[in-house]
Amino acid sequence: MPAPQPLRVFFSVGEPSGDLHGANLIRELRAQHPGVECVGYGGPQMASAGCNLHTDLTAFAVMWFLKVLLNLHVFYRLLKRAERYFRDVRPDAVVLIDYPGFNWWIARKAKKQGIPVFYYSPPQIWGWASWRIKKMRRFVDHVLCGLPFEEDWFQRRGVRAKYVGHPFFDEVRRRPPDAEFVAEQRQRPGRLVTLLPGSRTQEVHHNLHWFFKAAELIRAEVPDARFAVAAFKPAHAEFANELAADTKLPVEVHVGRTPELIAAAECCLSVSGSVSLELLHYEKPTVILYWIAGYAYRAQKYLRRVKYITLVNLLNAEELYPRDLSPYDPNQPDADRVLFPEYLTTEDRSADLAAHIVEWLTQPEKLAQRITALRDLKRRVGEPGASARAATYILNTIHQSTNIAPRQAA
Repeated sequence: MPAPQPLRVFFSVGEPSGDLHGANLIRELRAQHPGVECVGYGGPQMASAGCNLHTDLTAFAVMWFLKVLLNLHVFYRLLKRAERYFRDVRPDAVVLIDYPGFNWWIARKAKKQGIPVFYYSPPQIWGWASWRIKKMRRFVDHVLCGLPFEEDWFQRRGVRAKYVGHPFFDEVRRRPPDAEFVAEQRQRPGRLVTLLPGSRTQEVHHNLHWFFKAAELIRAEVPDARFAVAAFKPAHAEFANELAADTKLPVEVHVGRTPELIAAAECCLSVSGSVSLELLHYEKPTVILYWIAGYAYRAQKYLRRVKYITLVNLLNAEELYPRDLSPYDPNQPDADRVLFPEYLTTEDRSADLAAHIVEWLTQPEKLAQRITALRDLKRRVGEPGASARAATYILNTIHQSTNIAPRQAA
């Protein structure tokens, strides 16, 4: 009698944050079903978790349209390789994480072969591209939602969806910060403001110099303020050091120390992204900047369907789709209810960024109020366990169609 075929799950993950979420999901899949074979496209974190990577797709994480065009031949080659794998090997499931441009095509090829497709940490089409719901209905069998309101939004539009929680809260609990490093930072003289310029090179180049300009304004009002840049990779650190050299600011630049620098800070300046959930976890008052080019700013006015660009602000909003979609304004009557003041802009808003930080550093009651509000939201939405719940859902769904029984985690 031939030996049973192993359970195979193909992954397609193209962002550094998705690489972390994919790695944690792979660990849970292997814990609940030790014989599972995980393969596909991802990054170094997934490889460390036991995924047999066909290609490090995170190396091609791109945002700019021209960069996508320049890499089209690479994506086409990877798509054809996945198509051959689906045809010849026929994995039991395909798991997509974010990265919608390429992953829609992966989903299309998997569906053509009758392979169930799971979208874990789906793209936020409810906020920017609601017309893509047609693709989700056609090519995705199960959406595993990270935000509480997503399940209802997808289900109302004919998509099978399940809220499992946001995987970012698993990652921050799995990797506690280096306590010795945090203690050493806290013992230094001065009040630390951490700068988080993002994981993508384009984000870093667009936003970090505005952070430094804001830092100079902060330092003028709070002479004991000091600053640290949490760089995602060495090239970003080199760029940060070059910018810092043109200032008289007390700036440190660290690579791979994002949790520690958040934990040690009194408050932060950050770009918009999933890092906002990490900031929520550490209850750090933060100002968000997302500087974009003029054409992109004009386009987002027509594409954006929600009030805020920051996940934390969306999670705290009373209404997801208010009539007023104008960007955050610190002078609006309800501005204090926005937990992370945010600036989606094509202008110099460094004075606004600095004003929030100066207020928190000079008015302890304002800082305490913001921390309390973040703590309340964290209690409501910051529960870990998304990776385990997603793994259970995927394995149980496969079991129902193939009679491969999942093995429950101890």
